[in-house]
Order: sequence, then C-alpha cells, then structure tokens
Amino acid sequence: MAWFLGLGITGVVLLALSLVFDGVLDSVLDGALDSAFDGWLSLPVVAAFVAMTGFGGALALGAAGAGPGGATAVGVVCGLGTAWLTYRFSRVLMRDQTALAPTGNDLVGTSGNVVTAIPVDGYGEVLLQLAGQSIKFAARSAGPVARGVEVWVEAPLSATSVAVRPVDR
Repeated sequence: MAWFLGLGITGVVLLALSLVFDGVLDSVLDGALDSAFDGWLSLPVVAAFVAMTGFGGALALGAAGAGPGGATAVGVVCGLGTAWLTYRFSRVLMRDQTALAPTGNDLVGTSGNVVTAIPVDGYGEVLLQLAGQSIKFAARSAGPVARGVEVWVEAPLSATSVAVRPVDR
C-alpha cells in the first residue's frame, strides 16, 4: 500500500509544481514525439494520472482487499479516467475566449465633447466613450474648435490621440 500512496503523493506534488511554475515545466516535454499526443503529455495530465493511479490502487488494495495486480489494474483505470477528464477540462479552458479589446478604430464615428479648446495648429482634448468608459484623448481638427462643442471622431492618430470634426446640427 505504501507504493500506491507514494504514487498518489508524487502526483499531487507534480500537480502543485505545475500550478506554481505554470508553463515552465511543460516546456520540458515540448516537441516530444512531434505532438503525437497533443496535450496528453502536459504536466497536469501526467500528474492526474500518477495521483489517481496511486490513490485508486491504495483504495482497491485497502478497502476492497484486492491483490497487488488487481489494485494496479484498478489504479490504472482510475488514472486513465482522471487523466482524460483533466485533458478535456484543460482543452475547454484553453478555448475560452474573451471579447476583443477595443482599439482606436472603434472610436471612428463616435461623438464626444471638447474639454480643452482645439487650436488650428495644435492639440486640444476631447472626452469620448470607449467600451462604456469616459476617456480623455488628445485631439486635432482642421479648424479651431471651442470648449464644449460636440465633435465626431474621424480617425485615430495614435493610441492616445484622434482627429475630430465639429458636429453640424
């Protein structure tokens, strides 16, 4: 039974190491067998297999009174099932996608208000809505624009500046 418990504890330690060192230990197995197993050799999957093989074998040996061969078979079946579940769960987590981050092109056509007057040959400031947040941008315009005037964004100039024109109403 000590061998099975040792396998189980080793698997838990491997799992803890894979969580602490994130992808560092996975790089050891990168390119192994030219991606023949594609994720099956990831450290969490191997750790799950080793841990459940050990603990499943210990349960079969101690609780069910199975012999060493039967306990090993039960442990391997439990380990394979847990490894498969770990693999599937990690694939689901890897496919989880979030919404795209807003870019400057998302501002084109939005309206805002001038906070600091825009001179002909320089920058002023406008307050725009981006992803539900009010954000202040540096702004240029073809002509002077007074403070408080509503403007539309024509183009992003950089990550923090935009070209605007006054709204004609």
